[in-house]
Amino acid sequence: MSTININKNNFQEEVMQSDKPVLLDFWAPWCGPCRMVGPILEDIAQERNDIKVGKVNVDEQPELAGQFGVMSIPALVVMKEGKITNQTVGARPKEQILDLL
Repeated sequence: MSTININKNNFQEEVMQSDKPVLLDFWAPWCGPCRMVGPILEDIAQERNDIKVGKVNVDEQPELAGQFGVMSIPALVVMKEGKITNQTVGARPKEQILDLL
């Protein structure tokens, strides 16, 4: 499975009602560290069928970024059953991202 673009229209269905844990990546195209994390998240999305990986462009979805209190990007948030179970800010290697799950 590849990453899913999350926006306010599909957030409820793709994240809140997901039967799998969701790893959300709050990012922006102009953010260098975000571009470093992007390919890692694509790999994780391809390798792990037991989770969803969603990407939230903070420039296009400021309401969602505000809802999660995102002040710095990249921000990674893990959600299970509609609740935040883990989160971190900044670029991380793949192993640390997997540890969040």
